Amino acid sequence: QVQLVESGGGLVQAGGSLRLSCTVSGRTSSSSLVGWFRQAPGRERTLVAVIAKNTATTNYADSVKGRFAISRDYAKNTVYLQMNSLKPEDTAVYYCAASTDGGRWPPPRDSDYWGQGTQVTVSS
Repeated sequence: QVQLVESGGGLVQAGGSLRLSCTVSGRTSSSSLVGWFRQAPGRERTLVAVIAKNTATTNYADSVKGRFAISRDYAKNTVYLQMNSLKPEDTAVYYCAASTDGGRWPPPRDSDYWGQGTQVTVSS
């Protein structure tokens, strides 16, 4: 069984911070890539940040560079997204995703390699 469980979303004022958590279990515990995507109403789902398991290499969307940081706690099988200096345009549902057993990235949208999503709302 594959399971990704997110937490940490909420309402925050512009300039504030939030930390999202994604606990990965089941077959995804060996996923080589884990990352965060976001989707605002009426917009496509886009990559925010991703981290590689073996090298801890990270990659960020240009819009969040210098403000967000992704990290991974291997002992807890948890990936974090620290979000600082939040802006109203960061408002979205944030999804955690893991690469599939076959290494597909991003995983198929209809697969179990996505979390359920957590709402982040930044007020101006």
